[in-house]
Amino acid sequence: MSDIETTIPNERIKLLATFVNGTGIAVFAVGGLAPVFSGLYDSQSPTGFLALVSIVCFLVAAALHYAASTILKRLRQ
Repeated sequence: MSDIETTIPNERIKLLATFVNGTGIAVFAVGGLAPVFSGLYDSQSPTGFLALVSIVCFLVAAALHYAASTILKRLRQ
């Protein structure tokens, strides 16, 4: 197999994995951290619903990160 036959698919796989991982980072930042900091700096105390949303977003972000690492296993040599 020539270099071009493996390089292009590998770069596409890496691009997909980067996108999935970036999506996970965004979910964690927006859904996991932002509500916690908003609740801490607001005059009201954090609610149970806010904690549940943060935990769910953290789990989704972890799942997306794991999916990205699984995608990278498809790289060709």
